[in-house]
Amino acid sequence: MSLESLTPQNKNNVKRGTVLEAFTSNARQYGIVGALIAIIIVFEILTGGLLLQPNTIVQLIQQNAYVIILAVGMVMIIIATHIDLSVGSLVGFIGGCVALLMQNAHMNWFLAIIIGLLIGLLVGVWQGFWVAFVGIPAFITTLGGMLIFRGLATTLIKASIPVNNTSFNAIAANYLPNVFGWWGPFDGLSIVVGILVVIVFAWTQLRKRTKVAKVGLVPEPMTATYIKIAIATVVIAALTFEFASSGNATQGGIPIILVIVGVLVLAYHFILTRTVFGRRVYAIGGNRRAASLSGINTRRVDFTLFIHMGFLSAVAAIAMLSRLSSASAATGNSFELDAIAACFVGGTAVTGGIGTVPGVVIGALVMGVINQGLSIMGVDSALIQTIKGLVLLLAVAVDIIPKLRKR
Repeated sequence: MSLESLTPQNKNNVKRGTVLEAFTSNARQYGIVGALIAIIIVFEILTGGLLLQPNTIVQLIQQNAYVIILAVGMVMIIIATHIDLSVGSLVGFIGGCVALLMQNAHMNWFLAIIIGLLIGLLVGVWQGFWVAFVGIPAFITTLGGMLIFRGLATTLIKASIPVNNTSFNAIAANYLPNVFGWWGPFDGLSIVVGILVVIVFAWTQLRKRTKVAKVGLVPEPMTATYIKIAIATVVIAALTFEFASSGNATQGGIPIILVIVGVLVLAYHFILTRTVFGRRVYAIGGNRRAASLSGINTRRVDFTLFIHMGFLSAVAAIAMLSRLSSASAATGNSFELDAIAACFVGGTAVTGGIGTVPGVVIGALVMGVINQGLSIMGVDSALIQTIKGLVLLLAVAVDIIPKLRKR
């Protein structure tokens, strides 16, 4: 039946259904965002308004930066039906190496960071070789890596190594310079960046809709696009207010670590959604044998994935070392579990083939807000772990149960 043959009432029904479909087609992603907002509101009430204090938001970003960085790499690994259990130990090992280079070898902090990143890449090559070319399952390879690098970290560091380099410690602790000065009680740079982010988001949404129409496909209704832009504007405005009013009389605004995390998130979102490599990762996760038969070099893709994971583990190690201002053999314990939990809470499928970088960022924030809110309320750390475990179990159940019903 053509659209012209429909009555005006039916035409209206089609339009309403199309708007609804635009949101229900990504119901899980929107559901995760809704869950995050609900959790924030609940803890804002339970903590008496302490959760959304400006400096609390900054602390949330600083404390969970390592989770987001590791989860960005982990989501690609899981999409391709692998797992990496070694990232926590690798964070401790690389952090110890960088600390030793700066404190014992008196190396320039920037050069020490470069060497730390190279170590991460080499570890990625090492583990990628065993998984991709030898054929040892990633679970076993990275389990071995977890033991190897934890042992090396303990041997190298022994006692904790303090890092007294002010420039290096500023990576996690300081803010971007207030180049626009203070606009009353607010940081001008934060306001300018917030406005630019809203403009860029609106432009990308409208451009995406135009590109869909140009290739002959039916774009989502303009109403749905406007709704997404409006919701994003409100969220960005709230975050802009939080950052613009954070800090103290001499510095504040946008944390440096947030910029680093933001660049990585955008870069890897682009890699997964706009490159041949990203499409191959999804193809392998959807059906490895079919991907291989279609000409995709699955070994090369797997090898590259672990190189990326090694690099991101090194970035997380540097971020954590800067935040703690010291290295210890225990640094990184259970970090792999935090990253994996962020992926699954963020909508990544247990069976592979499905997952997004924005999703894992939301997942990491969900876990971070729960942890932060319960800590503010004075809940025992053991109970916090229990609650986070239940949240993870619920998130995986939401993914698995609908699939079981379809069988």
